[in-house]
Amino acid sequence: MNRLIPGLLAIALLPAPAMGAIPPDDFAACLDGIRDTARARDIAPTTIDTLLDGLTPSERVIELDRRQPEFTTTLHDYLNARVDRGRIQRGRRLLREHADLLARIEAEYGVPARYLVAFWGLESNFGRTTGSMSTVRSLATLACDRRRGEFFESQLIFALQLVDDRTVSADQLRGSWAGALGNFQFLPSVYRDHAVDADGDGRIDLWDSLPDAAESAANFLRARGWEPEHRWGREVRLPEGFDYRLAETEQSVADWARAGLRRANGGALPAADLEARLIVPAGAEGPAFLVYRNFDVIMRWNPSRAYALSVGLLADRLVGAPPLANPPPDRPALPVDTIEAVQTALRTRGFDVGPVDGRMGPQTRQAIRSFQGQQAMTRDGHPDRGLLRALGIEQSEDSDHVE
Repeated sequence: MNRLIPGLLAIALLPAPAMGAIPPDDFAACLDGIRDTARARDIAPTTIDTLLDGLTPSERVIELDRRQPEFTTTLHDYLNARVDRGRIQRGRRLLREHADLLARIEAEYGVPARYLVAFWGLESNFGRTTGSMSTVRSLATLACDRRRGEFFESQLIFALQLVDDRTVSADQLRGSWAGALGNFQFLPSVYRDHAVDADGDGRIDLWDSLPDAAESAANFLRARGWEPEHRWGREVRLPEGFDYRLAETEQSVADWARAGLRRANGGALPAADLEARLIVPAGAEGPAFLVYRNFDVIMRWNPSRAYALSVGLLADRLVGAPPLANPPPDRPALPVDTIEAVQTALRTRGFDVGPVDGRMGPQTRQAIRSFQGQQAMTRDGHPDRGLLRALGIEQSEDSDHVE
């Protein structure tokens, strides 16, 4: 599979340095630059003034940006909070209630109803929590924070354009802390490029028109490469003595079957003619998954494995699949400073961990696997007490694992 490149719908999940509030003078200078860009894009001066005059940065947005759950929550807790009984039951009711609409969308776009409802449930709790924060203020804060300023400045310009061309009103621009809008939490660029007037009323409404919102989500997924004939992936059972050097590699499902992998219930893998990648996101003691290309498409919506697994697993549960056969272990997460110590210790030993940022990215996991191989440990790329001991890192009694 190709290297994952997040789409603009996703909030760019990059590690965040500890930073305080944006100084007022810096924010004012940043807004002046944004005004210049907006004028250069032929956005009407009245629109610019209406939306940008009197803005102040939001400390709450900075706070939320610094503690995104994809970085601070274990896989066990992340899945339990999202693929939960209430969401499954409500999702099943909504599948039945909107069966005709969802069937029409599936026939046209190739995205099965269960995935659209899963995205809907995860993004806004089925429209109950679309967000009430000022989109313009949130995007301006993130644009002027500089960590991902260029990305969020572009989103702010798109938001101004949505108002300027009367796609939305200024009052409608309320959503998540990161500027996402409507039932499926579209960023302004995705609203502009993929939103659809499905109900034919002459306007695109991602808040109060489920046809518009759901068809727009399907349109976005199709544009990102959704394969109608395949699912997202599946939980699998690994054979005794499995060689974890095969984790993160890709081969055909038939080859994985020959390597001893089976369905989670012990049955044979399907005779499917497609490539699959093996992931073990919670280490050797947690679940293992074969993921297909649609998993990558989900990650182009939000580049977090925990999120993509939540979408796939919730979609499966909505149509009657059982819970995970081997759920992630319920262990405390390692604190950021301990992960930084792991990265530093590996780097001093000559391993490429990427940035020392306290985040378990792919380079850090690969470095851990390489070190584990040197130490004759299970090469699952996951930090545990044994790894910390081998690296000479002290840990508290109540913190021994990270998901």
